[in-house]
Amino acid sequence: MTVLEQILEANRRFVASPPSGLSPAAPKPSKLPRRQIALLTCMDTRLVDFLEPAVGIRRQDAVVIKNAGNSVTGPFGASIRSLLLAIFELGVREILVIGHEDCGAAGADPAALTAKMLARGISADAIKMIEGQLAAWLGNIHHPEANVAQVVGRIHANPLIPREIPVHGLLFDPHGGGIRVIVDGYAPPPEK
Repeated sequence: MTVLEQILEANRRFVASPPSGLSPAAPKPSKLPRRQIALLTCMDTRLVDFLEPAVGIRRQDAVVIKNAGNSVTGPFGASIRSLLLAIFELGVREILVIGHEDCGAAGADPAALTAKMLARGISADAIKMIEGQLAAWLGNIHHPEANVAQVVGRIHANPLIPREIPVHGLLFDPHGGGIRVIVDGYAPPPEK
């Protein structure tokens, strides 16, 4: 059975016997996050079904944005666009950047990654488009505390993010579930 076939079979079983609260008669869930928060975190597999319960987040509580290294790579990149929609369309009032220790991508080396890309048929011309950015991006992942602080700074400094939105930086332990505050991003309410 292929991965896609496994996923489709699991979905058929899920739909045939949905968990309580998901029956056709149940009220439709809201797209708005109840707790008005957004989490920007890493895509590491160890965080799935672990990070959210460890910080008390349940379905419908928060907008969750995941990418490699919980990164913000530019002022108008995908992470910022997602946060803008979360704030202005979904009512998010607080942002938590949650990095983690022992990142699976922390051992990635720009030269080795480039070699793997070339071996898989990616053209050298295509790789040149990201050459200068690759080392900086991977370098951030190697230093999770500094990366979290940098991402918080980039979000907070973005001219499209309202000043009154607190942006906190946290570091998660993917083994024990503990969390540490790296940046307490409390923002006072706007002056009237």
